[in-house]
Amino acid sequence: MPETAALDPAIVAILKRPFAEQVAFFRGKLGNLVPTQKWTDMLREAHDRAFMVAGAQDADLLAGLAAAIDQAITEGTGIDQFRKAFAELVKRSGWDYNGEFNWRTRTIYSTNIATSYNAGRVAQLREGDFPLWVYVHADGVLHPRPLHLSWHGVTLPPDDPWWQTHFTPNGWGCHCRVVGVRSYEQAGRYGDVKRSAPNDGIDPDTGAPRGIDKGWDYMPGNTVSDTVRQLARKLQSWDAELARAYIASLPQNLRDQFATIGR
Repeated sequence: MPETAALDPAIVAILKRPFAEQVAFFRGKLGNLVPTQKWTDMLREAHDRAFMVAGAQDADLLAGLAAAIDQAITEGTGIDQFRKAFAELVKRSGWDYNGEFNWRTRTIYSTNIATSYNAGRVAQLREGDFPLWVYVHADGVLHPRPLHLSWHGVTLPPDDPWWQTHFTPNGWGCHCRVVGVRSYEQAGRYGDVKRSAPNDGIDPDTGAPRGIDKGWDYMPGNTVSDTVRQLARKLQSWDAELARAYIASLPQNLRDQFATIGR
């Protein structure tokens, strides 16, 4: 049976409905493809402006992976198609990546989908000028993380410092999300409202607040949300001429990958 995007209905729905802010965020990173040796070489807000895949150092390989993720975001292609592109790129480049094939491809795919989605949501929430944001734990998770579950219903103003570390996703495979509301009464639609920021302490092993994986204690898209909002307005009227201009603005190797990926 084909595997879904991130084994989560919400992520599958996202893929079927890519929105302009998500596309704008991801494409804003394509001019900066960063070679790395390990995933900790680039952490937190650095991901707002650059694309990397842990251990991928070859420029053409990085360009191909970026193009495959772009296709997934803009066209809603599934993980099976990404895996096909991944296998072709690895064969072509001879990349000796770490980890088992299905695990590695799922991690690359779902992480980029989830972070770009949530970065787009930051831009949308600010555009909507919502006075309150609500943390919503994903329904249907087989093994919910206790602290993530405890944060369900936390309702705080957008400028509360808690969001700087707890905006979703909060770890590998996290499916939680943040929604905007106009009042505490509206927040009640999602369950019990919690009006104060939890303080669960710091995990000494990660340096992040407890319940958040290492490197995930940041707000995706926070440093580029104004730019994302401006680009998103242009993408709303995307046409063939604009698409050609966008492709022409990319580095040559990335242009080549966009021309061949998935073909």
